[in-house]
Amino acid sequence: MNPPLLEAQDLSLVVGTRALVRGMRFRLNAGEVWCLLGPNGSGKSTFLHTAVGLREPQGGALRLAGRILADWPGAAAARQRAFLPQNFHDPFSASVLESVMLGRHPYLSRWQWEGEDERELASAALRAVDLAGFEQRDVLTLSGGERQRVALAALLAQDAPLLLLDEPVSHLDLHHQVLVLEHLVKLARDRAKGVLFTVHDLDLAARFASHALLITPQATVLQGPICEVMTEAALQRAFGHRVTRVEAAGRILFVPD
Repeated sequence: MNPPLLEAQDLSLVVGTRALVRGMRFRLNAGEVWCLLGPNGSGKSTFLHTAVGLREPQGGALRLAGRILADWPGAAAARQRAFLPQNFHDPFSASVLESVMLGRHPYLSRWQWEGEDERELASAALRAVDLAGFEQRDVLTLSGGERQRVALAALLAQDAPLLLLDEPVSHLDLHHQVLVLEHLVKLARDRAKGVLFTVHDLDLAARFASHALLITPQATVLQGPICEVMTEAALQRAFGHRVTRVEAAGRILFVPD
């Protein structure tokens, strides 16, 4: 049996004097789509940054594909997991195709140039996020939503087994929110990838995720299948606001009172 793609063992996260998470135990397996939920400042981005090695945990350990995260060499870790940060900035002009092909660099040697295979993978990723025909556009000329889809395409081109995404649909219109999340679900289902994404829209979480991690202001974490975690009582405790669960058009919706 293969090890989990990502595993937290008694993980604790602290910022300043505030404990965000205490003793988290968590396993993400191939084929699962997890949403990471919680109020602003609860530690969602902090957890993702820790999961990709950008900060150290204050207790416990994280394992990537069964191996302690800190023991992974950089390029090997990048072939195992891909990360989309919440904020990104383009410091200089580049074509959309060049920007997306950056996702292929973990597979290239130090002095190796991108070839036709990298271009084909980048073009396929652009088609997946509805940016076919944008290959030669300058990223500095794109709208915020278009630039976010370029970043998503680079993550897809990286083709890692584990995808970690911090608010991947925050700047997207409704059509592209659904398109991107449907594609992530398809990758998990058809290619056995593991997905963990943060999102503020409870309805999108309930519709697309198979599992949920809910971080509460009390530094506890509720986790499990989406139907067990996303309950009215649990969401109210976490967000400090009453919500009502309703069914409409065959879907589960959460309406704030």
